[in-house]
Amino acid sequence: MAFLTAHWRDLLMINWVIPPERVAPWVPAGCQVDCFQGRTYASLVAFQFRDTRVLGLPLPGHVNFEEVNLRLYVKRIMPDGEQRRGVVFIREIVPRRMIAWVARTIYGEPYIYMPMSHRRTVHPDGRLQLHYRWGEHHVDATAHASLQDLAAGSEPQFIAEHYWGYTSRPRGTSEYRVNHPAWRWRAIETLEMQVAMGDLYGPQWADLSDTPPSSQFVAEGSPVSVEPCGRLG
Repeated sequence: MAFLTAHWRDLLMINWVIPPERVAPWVPAGCQVDCFQGRTYASLVAFQFRDTRVLGLPLPGHVNFEEVNLRLYVKRIMPDGEQRRGVVFIREIVPRRMIAWVARTIYGEPYIYMPMSHRRTVHPDGRLQLHYRWGEHHVDATAHASLQDLAAGSEPQFIAEHYWGYTSRPRGTSEYRVNHPAWRWRAIETLEMQVAMGDLYGPQWADLSDTPPSSQFVAEGSPVSVEPCGRLG
């Protein structure tokens, strides 16, 4: 049974190629670093939750909100050779104290609370403009009008299509599955980013504030469901 259902919308994905040794300390037990054509990535992802429900029930005041996270890419190799491609989070930021507390205290997820806002504008020519702000940090992007399918074997597909999540816990690694259809995406024309990465995520990530992203795009989003799948080890 799905623990959480929602509609994720307008996922602004800002990506950097980083050395694999920077990912290694964050890889949970039972997983390994996931790479695309020999490159390892970190992604800053800002998006919107809509119509959020926990165990099928909406929680008043917690249905629509934003999230920003910094994530890394891992995979779990199953005995039959299946590769479960997933993510681990350095930190997840939401504007709801209760969500942050429950996720951090009960599920061990690295959530914190911070005031947040967003603005979404569709221009007459169809271009999409997104603005996400949390505390003193913000990102602004203008994306093309046209939506594209994720091409098999492409970098956007690698970034967007990790359907598993892994969290290090005292008694082992928690595993969960995120179910959603393949997303369409928009190329970004302009991007402005004012984010103190070291303040938010630790000094080892501070250099990303001054490093141009290797890629960026906006995923359209879709309905999603999150299913806990147990614990490794």
